[in-house]
Formats: sequence, structure tokens, C-alpha cells
Amino acid sequence: MSAVLVLDRRQTAAALEPAAVLDAVGRALIAVARGEVSVPPRIAALTPAGLLGAMPGYVTGLGLAAKLVTVTADPEHPGRSFHRGLVALFDEHDGQALALVDAGALTAVRTAASATRSALALAARPGLGRVAVVGTGAQARAQLALLAAVRPQAEVVVAGRDPARADAAAALFPGARVAPGIEDAVRTADVVFCCTGATAPVVRREWLSPGVHVSSVGGSHGPELDPGTVGDAALFTEWTGASASPPPAGAHELQDLPPERTVTLLGSVLAGDHPGRDGDTGALTVFKSTGHAALDVAAVRVAYDAARARGLGVRVDL
Repeated sequence: MSAVLVLDRRQTAAALEPAAVLDAVGRALIAVARGEVSVPPRIAALTPAGLLGAMPGYVTGLGLAAKLVTVTADPEHPGRSFHRGLVALFDEHDGQALALVDAGALTAVRTAASATRSALALAARPGLGRVAVVGTGAQARAQLALLAAVRPQAEVVVAGRDPARADAAAALFPGARVAPGIEDAVRTADVVFCCTGATAPVVRREWLSPGVHVSSVGGSHGPELDPGTVGDAALFTEWTGASASPPPAGAHELQDLPPERTVTLLGSVLAGDHPGRDGDTGALTVFKSTGHAALDVAAVRVAYDAARARGLGVRVDL
């Protein structure tokens, strides 16, 4: 076997160029909607501390990869969790292993990219307008960093339980302010990014203004959004299993929806096959992300190509 390119956490983050990841994730979402992927439902082995998930996938034009990721509670900080693991990229033609990268950095960036893609496609106001980021952990920080790179003109407010952590997160987006609470942050927002490890809803329907878009990417251990928000919203996801499969593959918020409820694939909107908001500036839209292996494939391809071009990482014979 030829040498495998190995990127540590810092090198993985450096190779995940924001604009390139945003573009590749958009292509992957379209491929999912058009059935141009081979991605089995995510599986997980459960432990007393959390889970080990496995997510293999193939995306036409992007490649073949697999992620192993652990999600475990942080015993020193109740309500927070660790996400650790690795992503392997393979040559889709001969099966040769090409690269091994840090899953934590990759997952955070590709998730932020999918949430941002949904907001750009579904927000009522061009340029996103007033943005609330709920959360102060790794995913919220990745979201803020990506927004700073691709939409620096947005007006951003950050909300979380820990003021010091909220201050640190807000520093990643020049000019962002810290709200005194989540309700205060979301009441005046045009776009809300929920990036928490919540086990119970942190955003409530009565806090949301007409026409707001919500991207919810957290909630691995429970719902981030209350039933009222889900009930009133036009719903969008990465894949059909977000509502058709039970957790951990599916979303907690999308279980047991009425048969008449429509859940639209975000890739259909990006491809122009679905109108998305369809001109209704007063509608509530929700993108509920569960994560999808196609997005990992997209991001690891970006990291691999950038690392080779820039001479990042080390070669290891396995």
C-alpha cells in the first residue's frame, strides 16, 4: 500500500478552506437529493459514556470516505460533550487509503457549512441580516469562524449559558456582541443557528419573529427546538432519514411527524428543483441537521486536495 497522508487537528483545520468546503458541501447536498450517493444509515455502538458512530459514504465526483466518531459527555461540564474521531479517505477506483484526518475539526466545519448553506438558501433577507448563534462550544465556534470568512457583513449576536465562553466565541466574528440570554438573542434575529449539546429545547416558538430561518445542528442527545417551532415551520433536512429513522441516525425533533407533513431535502433547493421559501417572507423555515456521510466525503476531499497543494501533513506507511 502507498503511504497515507495523515493530518493532525491543526493541519486538518488549516486545510479546510471555508469557501471550498461551502462549495463542496453544497455539491454533496445536491448529490444526496438526486440519489447520486451511496450512504447507509449511520450506526452507533452505545456505551455508558456515550456512543461510537460509523458513517461510510460515496459521493459521485467527490470520493469515498468513512468516519468513526465518539460522542461522550464531559463529566466536568454537564450538558456539554466531546466529539472525537477520524475520517479516512479512499481512492474510489482501487480502494487504496489516501488520507487520515481529524474528525473533530472536519465535522465542525462541514456542519457549519451545511447550516450556512441552508441559511443562504432559505433566509428571507439577502446576506442573512441579523444572526443569532446559540451555543459556545466547538460547533458554535466553527459556525462563527465560517460566517466571519464567508459573510463578514452579517450582524451577529452570541448567546450561551457561560458568559466567559460566550465572550470567547463572539471574538471569532469581528463586531459580534454577546446577548444576556437566548431569548434576547433570537427575538430580533433573521437567522438563528442552534449549535448546542442540548437534551431539551433551548429555542421556543414564541421567541421567533415572522420570517426567521432556524438552522439546528445540535441536539445529539435530545431536541434543541420545541414542538411549536417544528409544528409551524417548513422543514428541510440533508436526507430523508432525518425524519424516517430513529436517533442517533434521525433527528429527535422530527420523530413521529404527522403523515401529511412534508420534509424537503436541502439539496433539492440548492439544485433549483424546489422553491424553498417560495417568496413567502413571513414563513418560518427550519433546517434540521443530523449529519450525513456525504458531507464528510466533501470536506475530507477538500482537506486532502488542499493539504497536498500546500505540503501539509506527514506520509505514513500503513
